[in-house]
Amino acid sequence: MDENKIMEGVRLLLEGIGEDPMREGLCETPQRIARMYQEIFAGLFQDAAEPLSKTFHTEQTDMVLEKDISFYSTCEHHLLPFYGKAHVAYLPQGKVAGLSKLARTVEVYARRPQLQERMTAQVADALMEHLKPRGVMVMLEAEHMCMTMRGIKKPGSRTVTYAARGLFAENEMLQAKFLQMVAG
Repeated sequence: MDENKIMEGVRLLLEGIGEDPMREGLCETPQRIARMYQEIFAGLFQDAAEPLSKTFHTEQTDMVLEKDISFYSTCEHHLLPFYGKAHVAYLPQGKVAGLSKLARTVEVYARRPQLQERMTAQVADALMEHLKPRGVMVMLEAEHMCMTMRGIKKPGSRTVTYAARGLFAENEMLQAKFLQMVAG
């Protein structure tokens, strides 16, 4: 990332809204924002292959579900946060990933300027590509600050997206079991 460009952009933004970027409370804001962007957009420089490369052999073929994975992302349209829970399931085929690796995969895609719909598909596709399971289902539930603090101003509203791949896409009973396990 180019920290100098970020800092200059923040200074221009502050001037553009009528603020004095040299005011005591704002004079270090450009540097703070540049450091924050290093953290919240770190996924731009990460590959989901890394967390999903550590696997373990298994004979188990039943559903593995990691639910209620908290995530924070940034809407690419308004650069405002959206945040919520991810629920990730797959049907192993000879190997499983460590449980923390599913959460790390969610983080790789959350830490980018993002669309929730795209992020849902990216997580599902990464699991299919790297774990080669018989199926994957991913559901994200998120509150978008672009809808709650501006625009329509509907706090508490949540957007739910899901992606089904492999056997999950073909089998409504598997989808129903996933949804039941997420709700339970």
